[in-house]
Amino acid sequence: MSNSGQIELLRLLAARLERLSADSRWARRASGLRGNIVKVLEEVESSKIKSDRLELLITRSFEILREAAHEIPDIESLLKKYNHD
Repeated sequence: MSNSGQIELLRLLAARLERLSADSRWARRASGLRGNIVKVLEEVESSKIKSDRLELLITRSFEILREAAHEIPDIESLLKKYNHD
């Protein structure tokens, strides 16, 4: 992936990380990672950033978003449970 593609993906991931619920146990980690992403995006504007650094941030962002998604309850099973009670 090109640097410009990685940069666009990081912008999207930063926005998604920001939207994690504060109740999520992953929110604090997401906040720190988002801060790093914002810092790197600012650095990109002033200099050339290594692709390895961008790839590391992308990978970690996806890991946190994946783990946070596991905390989201399955609405169908909840509805079945409450409709049978």
